[in-house]
Amino acid sequence: MKATAGDRLLVHGNIVGERDRIGVIVEVQGPDGGPPYMARFDDGHTGLVFPGPDAVVVRK
Repeated sequence: MKATAGDRLLVHGNIVGERDRIGVIVEVQGPDGGPPYMARFDDGHTGLVFPGPDAVVVRK
């Protein structure tokens, strides 16, 4: 997984009825665009994310 600042991070809900989370990557902390990422989510929460297999980077 590779990303740049400004890309969107989509984390699929892994429990029935749980909504997907969508955020904007504000900082890439890993080498060569790899994780971890600092992301600001639609609910206003900003945090360090180590995306798992349920996450997708959507290029800007």
